[in-house]
Amino acid sequence: MPNRVAVLSDIHGVLPALEAVLAEPDVGAADHIVLTGDIAAGPQPTQVLDLLTSLGDRVSWISGNADRELLEYRRGQRDTIPDPIAPWAAARLREDHLDLLGSLPRSLSLTVNGRGKVLFCHATPRDDEEVVLVDSRPARWQEVFAGLDPDIRTVVCGHTHMPFVRLAHGRLVINPGSIGMPYGRTGAHWALLGPGAELRTTHFDIETAVTRLLRDSSYPGIAEWADYFLRARATDADALAAFAPRDGRDHCP
Repeated sequence: MPNRVAVLSDIHGVLPALEAVLAEPDVGAADHIVLTGDIAAGPQPTQVLDLLTSLGDRVSWISGNADRELLEYRRGQRDTIPDPIAPWAAARLREDHLDLLGSLPRSLSLTVNGRGKVLFCHATPRDDEEVVLVDSRPARWQEVFAGLDPDIRTVVCGHTHMPFVRLAHGRLVINPGSIGMPYGRTGAHWALLGPGAELRTTHFDIETAVTRLLRDSSYPGIAEWADYFLRARATDADALAAFAPRDGRDHCP
């Protein structure tokens, strides 16, 4: 039973942000690291996957919708991906990367000291693309928790790139935010579990990171991509406005 678990979500192929988080003393001291999906769809996909693979069994991986889309694209199961950078990232992956992504579970449960049984997933326990937000209505949370083991009292999810902690139907819900594509504020966002639940932000030199991406990534739109995401041009209000209709609130009586 791990005492401390570092949760890293939505890295999106940004190596400088990942390196900064892995250098955090509390991440280095954590008993375990859980990746809650959307790992490689970004400007440095192979470098990120190779670094994480080098950490061995200390890391547990979960697939996100972007990881699934990369694999489906390369396997000829889809012709397009909504994210413009994703087809470029998919083309860079080696066969061992594809095998890795294809082996990842959609969720996992882990007993954490002080938190009991914790479920880790990408978007919701039942789907890798569903949207739940800090202000989603109680009925929405009840819907996405349907069928969940009653022993699970903590759910950790990512997908929306905005960190929050809230109580929903007696369960603590934690979204660590995004390592590589933050909305609302700059920095790499992650979480530390056990025995409490802490949202953390790792600040790193954004300008140096942007310069590094411009130098190291061959993605044709890397200048615009790095400026928009590393400098967090999308506010939390922008992101909430874009995501809100997808949690079903507009269809409620």
